[in-house]
Amino acid sequence: MAYIITISLLIGIIIGFLLPINIPSTYVSYLSVAILAALDSVFGGIRASFEEKFDNLIFLSGFFGNIILAGGLAYIGDVLGVPIYLAAVFVFGSRLFSNFAYIRRYMIDKMRRK
Repeated sequence: MAYIITISLLIGIIIGFLLPINIPSTYVSYLSVAILAALDSVFGGIRASFEEKFDNLIFLSGFFGNIILAGGLAYIGDVLGVPIYLAAVFVFGSRLFSNFAYIRRYMIDKMRRK
């Protein structure tokens, strides 16, 4: 299952680089935290797959829930004039690096066993 997620992520990145998309500067902060939240969910899904705990419903609800929550925080921060989106950047960023560290250690341990 982790291979499907990884391949889908790579295909999405390739398509993102090939298609020219112009995003208005007003929405850049919303999109950046939404992408960070989505990547956090993807890396969490890969980790859960390696731990054999992957659940599609949990992944999808977390994926869309994280995106909505991060976008909502960015919007509320804009309305209040406070950069609340930085909280989302901090939380999702730290979780992203934590999940990546786990995946990296798992892959290295797996390669060493062979």
